[in-house]
Amino acid sequence: MSAPSDHVPPSEPSLTSTFAAILATGFGIGLIPFAPGTFGTLLGIPLAWGVGQLPSVGWRLLAVAGVCAIGIPVCTAAARRLGGQKDPGAIVFDEIASLPITFWLVPIDSVAVVVAGFLLHRLFDITKPPPARQLERLSTGLGIMADDWIAGIYSNLALRLVIWSGVLGWF
Repeated sequence: MSAPSDHVPPSEPSLTSTFAAILATGFGIGLIPFAPGTFGTLLGIPLAWGVGQLPSVGWRLLAVAGVCAIGIPVCTAAARRLGGQKDPGAIVFDEIASLPITFWLVPIDSVAVVVAGFLLHRLFDITKPPPARQLERLSTGLGIMADDWIAGIYSNLALRLVIWSGVLGWF
């Protein structure tokens, strides 16, 4: 089995592909020429907080799963609309959608928790420990999203460890 190409067929501009590109770039945040993933992750903070306000674990799971599932076709369409690269840096929907995984069932009750979760998510998204790098090779939108889901899982576990250790109490 050969690895997927780094390119996907570009698409002609359409209302759907343009909307997907706007959404996938975080309403243009991903077009910032430096550290677009970091700025995109910042957009995930209000989403993570909002998910945490839902009345039950079931609703929270439905919201996270829904946003992550929507991200697959949105990122696929956006990658095609943005010129056909497999994972254009301007696409930040994956960072936005995966930040609620970082804060899954973690109370967002202090700035220190938010900063720690944000930094841990960026660490795991950038370093891509296994199986994140391998999942990144999946086709188009799934590959764009899946490595960030792993970053969210790892950063959630690390954040729980940091909170449990009491280190955040020092700040």
